[in-house]
Amino acid sequence: MNATVKVWDPLVRVFHWSLAGLLLANFFTEDGELVHRGIGYAVLALLAVRLVWGWVGTRHARFGDWVPGPRGVRDYLRARLAGRSQRQLGHNPGAAVMILALLVGVLLVGVTGWLQTTDAFFGTPWLEDLHEALAYGVLGLVVVHVLAAVGESVHYGENLIASMIHGRKRALESDEADHRGLR
Repeated sequence: MNATVKVWDPLVRVFHWSLAGLLLANFFTEDGELVHRGIGYAVLALLAVRLVWGWVGTRHARFGDWVPGPRGVRDYLRARLAGRSQRQLGHNPGAAVMILALLVGVLLVGVTGWLQTTDAFFGTPWLEDLHEALAYGVLGLVVVHVLAAVGESVHYGENLIASMIHGRKRALESDEADHRGLR
């Protein structure tokens, strides 16, 4: 039985792909241009919506469902490296750390960009350099994120990229047993 379950709600999916598109678009606009700033503000607005949704959203969107503690990350990474990790419906602890790093990185890029528009920091070279370094750092994280999604898709035999489009993933085996009355 290949039952699927809805995991990623529309807001999470729209946020994910909108953020990806906006970040990509901003790499092709010049710093300081009105379009670059507008995209940056849109990114900050998206982050604000996602942070609220992380507290009040659907099950797998809520931070309480997927943000692990240090032990959870350690245990997952040990199991993953040993080839014993279990597939999860929501984000696994390794993915959760990546997502948190991306969210913080994007927030820092946005804040340093906004600060450059203020009287106190307009034209400050160190802030421009920091903004650019953070942006390239986020780009590096995005590359790792995409490679990890492809690697996890192969490892677990599930197209995780497609699941971020349609929102569905294969049910866990324990869920399928429940549906067949085996548990």
